[in-house]
Order: sequence, then structure tokens, then C-alpha cells
Amino acid sequence: MRSFILSTLVLATNVAAQAENTYTATATADVAKAAATAKTLSPVTNVKGKAFDRLAIVWLENTDYDMAIGDPNLAWLAKKGITLSNYHAITHPSQPNYIGSISGDYLGMQHDDFTQINKNVSTVIDLLEDKGISWGEYQEDMPYSGFEGYAYVNQKNGKNDYVRKHNPAVSYNSNAGSLDRLAVIKNLTTFYKDLENDTLPQWMFITPNMTSDGHDSDITTAGSWTRSFLEPLLNDSRFMKNTLVLVTFDENETYRIQNRVLALLLGDAVPASLVGTTDNSYYNHYSEIATVEANWDLHTLGRWDVGANVFKLVADKTGDKIRSWTGKVPLSSMYFNTSYAGPLNNNAGGNKRYPGPNLGSVCGLHNRTVLPSIKEAWEGNPALVYYNSGLETPDGQHPPPGYTPS
Repeated sequence: MRSFILSTLVLATNVAAQAENTYTATATADVAKAAATAKTLSPVTNVKGKAFDRLAIVWLENTDYDMAIGDPNLAWLAKKGITLSNYHAITHPSQPNYIGSISGDYLGMQHDDFTQINKNVSTVIDLLEDKGISWGEYQEDMPYSGFEGYAYVNQKNGKNDYVRKHNPAVSYNSNAGSLDRLAVIKNLTTFYKDLENDTLPQWMFITPNMTSDGHDSDITTAGSWTRSFLEPLLNDSRFMKNTLVLVTFDENETYRIQNRVLALLLGDAVPASLVGTTDNSYYNHYSEIATVEANWDLHTLGRWDVGANVFKLVADKTGDKIRSWTGKVPLSSMYFNTSYAGPLNNNAGGNKRYPGPNLGSVCGLHNRTVLPSIKEAWEGNPALVYYNSGLETPDGQHPPPGYTPS
């Protein structure tokens, strides 16, 4: 069984490419037709990690740090784990934060438009599959597995509840071009089926709908949904299998202040001595990738993931060093509220070429190197490389060289 499962994971990267974004129609009849034949997979692996064996990431929407930590339900969850009080989003609006959190760069994006990202831009999914680690996404109100449409209106209440912009994997053609990868991007209802069947993946990204996450409602609604979702799971032995849960927000709401958001670490992978504590180390969405790389000793993407801080409870097990921001521009002057230029920026001007990953970068105590397939794809490419192994990352006010607006 295990060899079959691992073969399935390997096969996911070799499936004959389909035309990306085939399953985008939102008319009722089209959705019903596609749903009837949609492929759904639940691959299972058990690759041991150094600090956790399973990671569940839950993202909420558009809330300032003080407002989020002041919500009674999120405050209750904070007491069950570690509060990351110095965690930052990477820009505005929503979509660039989601896509950057799995690839190590938002590539200049400053919009929520329908986007297809070139197939040679890799994500954490490539790193996980290289190590034979199962992954999946659970999207509330997604109409069927692998749906690639811009949005889907809830058929009962008429609300625009599922949106592509909050689904990070589907925007990358490396995933949209693989039927097996689309098959593990599923409706949240399948989370409970996988829980019951003991077929949850080891890495999962969970997106509530636009009401549950606070986008079209408020922090009270988002906090209530999050607690009601997680509280039973924190006491469920089927879920708590050396599991780490990250709850965070895509971005803050007030653009004139620093883009700092609440993040919480929960689960039975959190040491008892750290429950109810606060970690003031500097983190951002790229730390999500760096932490996974360190935990399972994966390769890297060669982008901003290489220099990002690993969450301290994991770094304590892996030997990774937690660093402080020491850039020429002090952290207090970095607001992360605007995007620099790049290929996904829809404004005129600026460099529209995809930057290349830093193929020579080495990360961490164990010298994690860039994924070989990334090296093969980008070797000899004349694209500008602006990534390094430093903690400090640019923003629109302090852009990387060569990617400033013209």
C-alpha cells in the first residue's frame, strides 16, 4: 500500500499536461457536469519530521493584529498554543500573499485578478512531492475537486463564497496542468471524510469561505468559525498525530500601518512548556515554507524562502538560527503595504520578466540546497536574480534591484 501511495505522488509530477484552467465554468449545468467526473484523491504518507509530522495551515482575512488578538475566540485559541506576535504579511491585497506563501515570492502582484503563473515557477508542493510527503488543500464551498474558476456563488444563499484568489495552489500552472494535483485540491467537506478514513495528508492548506474567514463579515465571525473548527480537532486523536496547526491572516486591514498580522501555533506538536507563551521573533509568510523545509529536511525553492526564519519551536529541533532584522532599512520603516514591480504586476512599466531563483543559495545548519529540478529548469537562464539568504525582504517602497517601476 505504501509503495502504491508513493508511486501516486511521484506520478502527480509526470501526468500528461492538460490545458491549464480547463475547469473554470461556473454555470450550474457546467459545474454539475464537471463535478460528476471530477477526480478526487487522498494519498497518505507517514514521513517523520523533526518537530511535527503533520502541518495544517488555516488562513483568515484582512484584520489588524490588535483587533484579531482582541477577539475572544482567537484569544482562547492563543492560550492553547504559541502566539507569534511579530508575524508579517508581505504586501496587499489578498492574492499575492496567498501565492507568495507557497512559492517564496509574489512576483510583483498587486491585484486579485485571475492569474496563471508560469509552469517553471515551483512551489512548496514540488518540495513535498520530492520527499514523498502527501499534501492537499481544503476549500470551503469549492464546488468540486480541482475546480479552477474565478469564484463560485453558494447556491443556497447566493453569496460569493469560494474564490480562486484564496486558493494558492491553483494559480500555478505546475498544479493546474496536473490532474492528480487538482484531485487533492478539494472541498472542505472532504476534510471530515479524510479525517474519518485516516487519509489526511501531511501538509494541508485550509481556506474558509468569504464569510467564515471574515472577508465579507467581521472578526467575530472569523474567530467563531475558527474556534468551532479547531476546538474539536485539538482533542481528536485522529487529527492530533504530532500535528502543528498554524492560524494566521493574509494581510491586515489598515494600509497606513505596518502589515503585521496575528499568527498562532497550536496542536500536540507544541511542547507543553510553550503552551500559552509568546514568540516575538520576526516571521512572515515565507517562514511557512522555511519551516516545512527545515522540519522535513527538504530542498529549497531558491527564493525568499531561503532566508526566512524557521518558527522557533521547530528551529529548536533542527538547529536553524533565529535571526533579527538587521537591514539598512530598519524593520520599523518597512510597512509591506505595496508591491514592487514584476511579471504579475498589471501596471504599466517595470520589469515584466520572471526573476530567476538563486541556484547557488544554501540554507540552514544542514545546508539545504535548491531542488535539483529547479536547477535543471533555470540553469543558464539570463533572468535577473535578486534573492539571497538574508532575512530582509523588499517591499514596494524598497524594491529589489531591477524590479522598480519605470
